[in-house]
This record gives sequence, C-alpha cells and structure tokens, in this order.
Amino acid sequence: MPSPVSAAYARLAEVCPDLVVTVLEPGEHAPRGGDWVGAAALADGGTGLDTFLAWDEDQILRDYGQPGRPDVVASFGLHRYGWAACLLITLPWFLDRRVPRLPVTDVSYDRVAGRMAVRVSSFACLPDDPAAALPGAAVVADEEALRAEVRAAVAEHLEPVLGAFGPRMRRRGRALWGMATDEVVEGLWYVAGLLGDEERAVRELERLLPGATRPYVGSAAFRMPAGPAGESQPTRDRASCCMYYTLRPEDICASCPRTRDDGRVAKAVAQAAA
Repeated sequence: MPSPVSAAYARLAEVCPDLVVTVLEPGEHAPRGGDWVGAAALADGGTGLDTFLAWDEDQILRDYGQPGRPDVVASFGLHRYGWAACLLITLPWFLDRRVPRLPVTDVSYDRVAGRMAVRVSSFACLPDDPAAALPGAAVVADEEALRAEVRAAVAEHLEPVLGAFGPRMRRRGRALWGMATDEVVEGLWYVAGLLGDEERAVRELERLLPGATRPYVGSAAFRMPAGPAGESQPTRDRASCCMYYTLRPEDICASCPRTRDDGRVAKAVAQAAA
C-alpha cells in the first residue's frame, strides 16, 4: 500500500531530481553504508557528524579555493541537511494536507546521491482526508491545528540535530531556531516555485509562521517590493545568517537583511531569466 506521503515525495523528485525520497516499507531496514548517514547519528554529534561535515569542508575548499572556518563548515552542513529535512514534512502538508511525524531515528540521508529514506509510522490529517482511516492517522480538527502539527513535527526532528550542530557553529538557542525558521520557509518557497505555486506557498507560510510561534524565531516575513518596471517580486529577510559572505563577501545572498530591495529584485529577475 502506498504511503500517505508518497505522492508528495514523487512530486518533489519530478521538480527537484537532486532530492529523491523513499518511504521504507514496514520491517524494511534503513539504508546504511556508503554515503548514507542516519539523522540520529548526526544528532549524536560524534563520528557520524564528523564524517558528514568533512564533506562540507572538502567542498568549500574545492569550490572556493580557501578553507572555511569550522563554524562556517558546520553552518553549511546544517543548512544542507535542514533544508531537505524540513521538506519531508512541509511538502506533504502543502500538497496533500498530511503531516508525517519523523523523529531522527526514522530518517536517513545520502547527500552525495541526493537521497533520503524515511519511515512514516504516523501522520496528521484533516477529517475529510481519505487517508484519515489509515493506520497511524491522527485526525485534527482544522487547518490551524494542522499547522500546529507542522510546527511540532519539524521541531521534534530538528531539536536534537540543532543540539549537535550548535556547539560547532558557535550558536545557541535563538540563533539556531532562526536558522530552522529560514529552512522551513525557504525550502518550501523554492520548491513551490518549481511547482508553479509560489503565491499560495507565500500565503501558507505566512499562516504557518506568523510570529510568536516558539521555538521558531520571527515570522515568514515576506514582502513585495516593486521592481523597476513596477512588477512585484516576493522577498524576505532571513532570521539567520548563512555565513556565505565569509567566502564571497562581494556576493551577498538575496534574502540577506543587508541586501537592498532593488538588488534583491534584480537578482530574482536574473535568476528567473536563467
């Protein structure tokens, strides 16, 4: 029987083939060996995390011709994992109104091949969802209750991961959850754009993270500055710093709070044209 989130993951693979998600069958072992790492091993903060971050260290040196500071390497590693991990939860919610619960014990990642494997034992859904009768379904009352499930599911997965990455990034508490907020927003925003549904994603994310939704920091924070021809292009200010400026100070990210709106619109237009 197909998993209630399989269709959403199939759509993800269609528009983002660098991230393919497999739902494990009951009794099927999680993949190990090669480049696979369990999320629980990352959360333990030991050799699994050391090996994971060694890839980022090598990539930074290869692509930028200079070593990254240890905290920058860890920040890159967390971003690359957190961006993908948040989509495991936010995309089924966005597309099908189903929210899987995925503790770190139920997620594996092969970042070299762009693969993830998950075990979905339970999920939340709305009363009128046909999947409400499936084993493991937790039926919630309404859309706001489902949004609360998204926030709780992401926090459940990310909290131990943030705890392991935090000391290496020299960040704690609010700074780490600011980064988590950015991964939730920017991952779904990007993929929804590939799906041709960016406007709805912006509206949904504003409802998901309106502010004062602890442990998340701030809100989705979208704005609509006007471009040179009067066109509107959604943008936002990140709640955290991705540290990219330490490697390319002349190439500030489009959502960096230090970037002017006219520069953001120009970047967005150029990316769309490309």
